[in-house]
Amino acid sequence: MGFKTLDDVEVAGRTVILRVDINSPIDPQTNEILDDTRIRVHAETVNELLGKGAKLVILAHQGRKGDPDYTTLQKHSEVMRKYVSNLKYVPDVVGDEARSAIRSLRPGEALLLENVRSLDEETKDKPAVEHSKGALVSSLAPLADLFVNDAFAAAHRSHASVVGFTAVLPSAAGRVMERELKALERVADSPEKPCLYILGGAKPKETFAVIDHVLGRGIADDVLLGGLIAQVFMLAKGVELGMANRALIEEKGFAPTVERARRSLEAFGDSIVLPFDFGVGDGKRSEVTVKELPVEKHLSDIGELTIAFYSKLIKYAKTVVMNGPMGVFEDERFAKGTVEVVRAIGKSKAYSLLGGGHSIAALEKYGLTKSISYVSTAGGAMISYLSGEKLPGVEALRSSK
Repeated sequence: MGFKTLDDVEVAGRTVILRVDINSPIDPQTNEILDDTRIRVHAETVNELLGKGAKLVILAHQGRKGDPDYTTLQKHSEVMRKYVSNLKYVPDVVGDEARSAIRSLRPGEALLLENVRSLDEETKDKPAVEHSKGALVSSLAPLADLFVNDAFAAAHRSHASVVGFTAVLPSAAGRVMERELKALERVADSPEKPCLYILGGAKPKETFAVIDHVLGRGIADDVLLGGLIAQVFMLAKGVELGMANRALIEEKGFAPTVERARRSLEAFGDSIVLPFDFGVGDGKRSEVTVKELPVEKHLSDIGELTIAFYSKLIKYAKTVVMNGPMGVFEDERFAKGTVEVVRAIGKSKAYSLLGGGHSIAALEKYGLTKSISYVSTAGGAMISYLSGEKLPGVEALRSSK
């Protein structure tokens, strides 16, 4: 992959700076962590390094300044101790307390520093060399022997803690970074055909970028749509959805994207597959076909006919990528589309990759995680990769090697 991994470096007795991405859903009232998936996943890399005798300095972020989920990493350290022994935490990043704690580390001990986004320089978009001159890198790099980037979920950001250390320290990828890239290369660089991409949720800009890349480059044979993005494409085809649905699209600010969807339909035609019917209901769920539109109820899920057709296409696929839910899956009446599509993927013989926070939550809720070949925790970085973009965090590792 063009960079070193943990198999290529010696860490025993060495001080290693490890960047992870344990940015997690936070209860705004209590600051409690609602889902520890990322913490649990990164613990594998942490424990491997500690087991090999590294003196480990962990860098991570939570939220952004001004956002409700911006907090210290105190709670993260408490949760991480469920999975990692010999872990300390200091509420400091580049000050005397942090540097003193780093110097006192012994082999097999880990130290989690404070939220790196407490530093204003962290989120500035700069090249690695420029970031290496900032306070974060210039304060910590002289105390370290090696930098390991395991934060694939932040690899699409050219932030100080993601790229800066690669300019001044030998660098390698952690296990999460390595696994994510191997899985994405398999589905986006040379996938086994037929290849299906299933895209849902409510992020039109991201969806357009993926569609243009995977269909424009012949990576995917078909893109199946669900969620609010499917409704944007229905409007682009001239289908009237009803005032309630049009109002929701306008409320979300998606109305201007209808013309963009029309251009995608003109470019790729029948390779963009839209629902035949929808699940609706203010009380009990009912089904309406496209021929019955417009209706004055929200189109909250793909319908039975669409589920059956999507499942048939999935059955014969060799590669399947899914990002985003097919409907309002948080409501059990409208979880059926997402759950049944994921079940169909799990029953198929295809190599499958699933990402997106909502999709993962659906998997966890219905016990479907083990049926998918690879579940990505990356979010924006995964979408950037599937859109054909170069990721600064990955490119920095390659430059370091």
